[in-house]
Amino acid sequence: MIKFFLMVNKQGQTRLSKYYEHVDINKRTILETEVIKSCLSRSSEQCSFVEYKDFKLIYRQYAALFIVVGVNDTENEMAIYEFIHNFVEVLDEYFSRVTFWLILYCERGKNTSWG
Repeated sequence: MIKFFLMVNKQGQTRLSKYYEHVDINKRTILETEVIKSCLSRSSEQCSFVEYKDFKLIYRQYAALFIVVGVNDTENEMAIYEFIHNFVEVLDEYFSRVTFWLILYCERGKNTSWG
């Protein structure tokens, strides 16, 4: 089961977060900081699956954007890895005129015009 979904830039700033279980806002900040740190510190030669506390992190990097999904121990890592890629392909197809820079530097809470 997916616990959370994060889109993060290389500077470690969260651009999108979605939690599928209740997590207190203070704990979210700590969790995101630790998760981002553990994923961004890994080299490109290392595996994209990370054991973290009581769940697994699966991440993919697209240019300067990281997509991180936290799942429970019973989830299939390869299925989530492909899910991330499919998510990016859908975004690319649906928002054909949106560049990755818009997602990367878009500020939270702003009403952004994509067209």
